[in-house]
Amino acid sequence: MKILAIGRNYAEHIAELNNERPDEPVIFTKPDTAVLKNNQPFYYPDFSQDVHHEVELVLRICKEGKNIQEKFAHKYYDEIGIGIDFTARDLQQKAKEKGLPWAIAKGFNGSAPVSKFLPISNFENLSDINFSLKIDGETKQQGNTSLMLFSFDYMISYLSKFFTLKKGDLIFTGTPKGVGPVHIGNKIEAYIEDEKLLEFEVK
Repeated sequence: MKILAIGRNYAEHIAELNNERPDEPVIFTKPDTAVLKNNQPFYYPDFSQDVHHEVELVLRICKEGKNIQEKFAHKYYDEIGIGIDFTARDLQQKAKEKGLPWAIAKGFNGSAPVSKFLPISNFENLSDINFSLKIDGETKQQGNTSLMLFSFDYMISYLSKFFTLKKGDLIFTGTPKGVGPVHIGNKIEAYIEDEKLLEFEVK
């Protein structure tokens, strides 16, 4: 299982980090060791002083494919969940300033908490799904898929040009505005619509 992630997919998040708006999806990866399941706690790493939360909808690939046409992309994912793309922002910034890759800032152990998955058939319109993140009961991020620069189907088609997608792969689809730091002791909750699917502590 691999994790493929889309960066800069919500315009207001691009603006808050003063990033350039992309013409094509910005892609990064996380190893399978980044995954946290079953509401396990997130242990704050000792190599960073500035870990940020980025809440994202996550697609689960249901069959193998490559070079998938966009019109057929919907056949390759059948479940959606929610996840957190934890980012060691200080390590990322240091790497960016030197023009170096920032894999360790995104892919460190436990950096991808993921919820259970819901059937796509539960949703009337994939282009109108609300999702959100709370810290200690306070809403920090709210997003809706209508605000994505690149749709689910476009992402799948684009990714499949470069990577053979396999059953069980996870696609993180981008974060809305409102990213910010987490601290030891925080309680993190993530929702799709009004259903709480993630709830864990930072330790």
